[in-house]
Amino acid sequence: MLFDSHAHIDSERFEGERDDIVARAKEAGLSLIMNPGADYSSSVNAVALSEKYDMVYAAVGIHPHEAESVDEAMLEAIEALAKKEKVKAIGEIGLDYYYDHSPREIQKQVFVDQIRLAKSLGLPIIIHDRDANDDVMRILKAENPFETGVILHCFSGSAELARQYVKLGAYISVAGPLTFKNNRKTIEVVEVVPLDRLLIETDSPYLTPVPFRGKRNEPAYVQYVADKIAEIKGLTFKEVADATRENGCRIFNIK
Repeated sequence: MLFDSHAHIDSERFEGERDDIVARAKEAGLSLIMNPGADYSSSVNAVALSEKYDMVYAAVGIHPHEAESVDEAMLEAIEALAKKEKVKAIGEIGLDYYYDHSPREIQKQVFVDQIRLAKSLGLPIIIHDRDANDDVMRILKAENPFETGVILHCFSGSAELARQYVKLGAYISVAGPLTFKNNRKTIEVVEVVPLDRLLIETDSPYLTPVPFRGKRNEPAYVQYVADKIAEIKGLTFKEVADATRENGCRIFNIK
């Protein structure tokens, strides 16, 4: 059975279709979906979806794009959400220096605030890192949330950076871009990361894998990421599916 460790099924692009999306996921062999929030509203929606669908779990947090909107009251509201039964992580949080929708210093402070919140609650963190490798690593080493758990979502760094994270105890999650033609960088990441530290995701509705690239993504398509990992590592599809599901259950403390 498969675990899509990162899917935004709360997205407006799934409006009116979520029952069908979940049904297709089950038909494709999924047993679990993690739905992370990106702001307070989407975190509330993620929790609501986790309460509606047995196979869906939630993470709550503020994406770096929204960091400038964060105040103490919002952090307290996120903390309250994080105490809900099916909330298993704080995320997605991190730094985004590609778009810079929020000032970098504010992004860093909000990232640190949410790491500390996760540590206080004993929850892992789901990290968004775009063009901010050095600062993300520096902050993680300083705050040291590895004992409670770190997931590098949709990892786009180098194989060497992935090695460093694995040594620190993090999990590396890969998505549809792994299937893109000539994406040697992510293939090299999969080659060097041990199977027991890999997660698979869709990041749906974004980053649709081959053979559906160009269309809206959905959790059912995570099978193509697993299949590509199996090809790269010389394993069976079942071995990859079972291992990544077990990894997801371990890091998110899902029994």
